[in-house]
Amino acid sequence: MPAFALLSTAKKIAATLFIACALPLALLVPGHAADEAALWQAIRSGEAFAILRHELAPGTGDPGNFTIGDCTSQRNLDDTGRQRAIATGKRFRDNAIERADVYSSQWCRCRDTATLLGVGEVKDLPALNSFYENYEVSAAQTNELKQWLGARNPAAPLILVSHQVNIRALTGRSTRSGEIIVGRIGADGKITVLGSL
Repeated sequence: MPAFALLSTAKKIAATLFIACALPLALLVPGHAADEAALWQAIRSGEAFAILRHELAPGTGDPGNFTIGDCTSQRNLDDTGRQRAIATGKRFRDNAIERADVYSSQWCRCRDTATLLGVGEVKDLPALNSFYENYEVSAAQTNELKQWLGARNPAAPLILVSHQVNIRALTGRSTRSGEIIVGRIGADGKITVLGSL
């Protein structure tokens, strides 16, 4: 086979591989936008709830003198965390969620995240409190949260603000600071994760 024919065949193979790889990537972008729109719609309609990990609060756990209601005794949001919570609230509003039922852990970093969202009055829900330092209550507390979710009559979009350990126990998913998990509770009490935002 002449050298120019081999070169031509190599170019055809390279072009075919490029198209084969690029086409799925091109298809992913609109699909991702469509998936994200469906997740926002599920929250708006009350079909699903949003649960997010509090925004950036440097460190892990809490100081030994931790006291609920005393933010000076806790690990709190930093400036970046506060700015990101405000930006997350804007994402909710940009997706037509101006008002929501907002429930939070009693930890200050969660309450502050929930307040800075600016989409509704923040109510305490102790079932969202961290069990990082007291993991033996995780199963009972997660069941309490599932029962609360199952008994709720959704009249408005629902936003929950909690902690990494709680969200993982409820959904089976690890989360980054500020990540929103979109979930649905079934009649059997099982949580289905629809996606994350």
